[in-house]
Amino acid sequence: MPALISVLIAITLSLLITRIATEALTLTGLSRTLASFQARSAFTGTGFATSESEAIVKHPLRRRIIMWLMFLGNAGFITVISSLVITFVSTSSTEDGVSRLLYLLIGIAILWVLATNRAFNRILTRLVRKALRRWTELDLKDYARLLHLKGEYQVTEIEVDEDNWMADKKLRELRLADEGVAVLGIERQNRIYIGAPYGGTHIYPGDTLILYGRKAALLELDIRTKGIEGEQAHQFAIATQQQIESKQQRRDRQVHHKSSPAVPK
Repeated sequence: MPALISVLIAITLSLLITRIATEALTLTGLSRTLASFQARSAFTGTGFATSESEAIVKHPLRRRIIMWLMFLGNAGFITVISSLVITFVSTSSTEDGVSRLLYLLIGIAILWVLATNRAFNRILTRLVRKALRRWTELDLKDYARLLHLKGEYQVTEIEVDEDNWMADKKLRELRLADEGVAVLGIERQNRIYIGAPYGGTHIYPGDTLILYGRKAALLELDIRTKGIEGEQAHQFAIATQQQIESKQQRRDRQVHHKSSPAVPK
């Protein structure tokens, strides 16, 4: 039984590690779908040779994340295999082996339900991102060099899911500018790219939005869901942006006043 428990623990840790890596890669500017695919590929040692993989290899921070995934993936695979061998080799009877197999399947089923549950995933995503922001310094270094971004402002990609707050709305309805977020472009699922989209542009599930704004605002927008909570989050984001703009205006006036030459009397 201890060996069986170690198998379930190893599987749980594997799921958690790939989730943390997915969020870390997302914070470096990858879309969630691409980040998830690359994290699982690296952890399982699949190693797909794609253009996206090349973008990861050329990015020093993403490369470091993938290297850790490959190392932990190999260690986790060995642990699971050895624990499974111990679990079933040490059985005293056929009935004991069947019961252990049943426990294993039940445990895996529970983990699968949790891994695919949207509510649980939203909570886990918030916790992981909060931890990453607190204990790491992930940044969009490629974009930062290209656009000379400073402070808390960045460019990132957000893939719009069916339950995302932005799905099935026109751009003008979202009022993202009121939140301090600028839409630089939209890439459709059919690879059609819309640069500098206008207000009447429709946002469909599966679209990838290229956005510019404050890091905190973009992270929240990525996990914002439809419904009352999403609308409340939208209004809160607008209020927060208004406060930021007021502070920026006061600071700008103060700096301008100090730098202005004195008018002779």
